[in-house]
Amino acid sequence: MKEFQSRLLALTGQAINLVLPPRCIVSGEEVERQGMVIPKVWAGLDFISDPLCEKCGYPFDFDTGTGTHLCGNCLHSLPVYTKARAALKYNDASRDLILGFKHADKTHAVLSFMPWLKTAGQDFLMDADYLVPVPLHPWRLLRRRYNQAGLMAQRLGLETGIPVLLDALKRNRHTPSQGHLKAGERSKNVLRAFSLNEKYSGSIKKKKIVLIDDVFTTGSTIKECSKILLKGGASDIFILTLARVIKE
Repeated sequence: MKEFQSRLLALTGQAINLVLPPRCIVSGEEVERQGMVIPKVWAGLDFISDPLCEKCGYPFDFDTGTGTHLCGNCLHSLPVYTKARAALKYNDASRDLILGFKHADKTHAVLSFMPWLKTAGQDFLMDADYLVPVPLHPWRLLRRRYNQAGLMAQRLGLETGIPVLLDALKRNRHTPSQGHLKAGERSKNVLRAFSLNEKYSGSIKKKKIVLIDDVFTTGSTIKECSKILLKGGASDIFILTLARVIKE
C-alpha cells in the first residue's frame, strides 16, 4: 500500500510540474521541483534540533549536562500532552513560508514541509494511531477556503500511512485571531472553544494521536485541544507543528 501511495505521489508531482512550472514558495523564482525553496530562503530557515526540552520541545542554547531535560515552564507546570516537537524556529524566513501557505493560496508549500515534519516527529510518528489537525471555525474556513493544518495532516497521512481524522475536533465558537494576544489572553480566548466530534468518541479510546498545527506560539490552542482528546479517551497526545515561536 505504501509503495502504491509513493508511486501515486510521484506521478502526481510529475503531472503538476508539466502544467505549472515549479516556483519557490516564497520568492516565486523557478526551481527544480514543486515545494522547493531557493538557496537564499533556505539559508534563512532555522531548524530545531537537540538539545531541547524533552516534553515541549523548546530548544536549549546549550546542553547543561545535568541530566535535567525539561525547560523552566515544564518544570513549573507539566503540559497535558505527552510530547511536542516543531521543525523550525519562527523567524522572518519561516513566517513568510507560513503566511503564504495560510493566506496566499500557496498550498503546494505543503510538499516542502513533509520531510521537515517527519524529521521533527520521528520519535512518535512510527507509533501513532491517528493524525488530527487543529480545526478552523466554519466561518473562517469559508473565508480561507482551506484549513492549513488539515492540508498538512492529509499530506503527512499520505506519506506515512497514518490515518487522518480531519473532523475529529470541532471549533464551537468563532474566536478572535490569536496573533496579537498575550499568553493569558490566548488561554481565555480558546477556553471551551473546541469539542470532540461524537462520531469518534469510541474510535480514539486508548489511541496515540498526533495533533497537527502550523505554529506553536504559547501552546494555548494545542493544550485546549489536547484536553478534549484526552477527555475523549486518547492515551497519548503528541504535538507536531511546522514552527515554534522562540522568545529572545
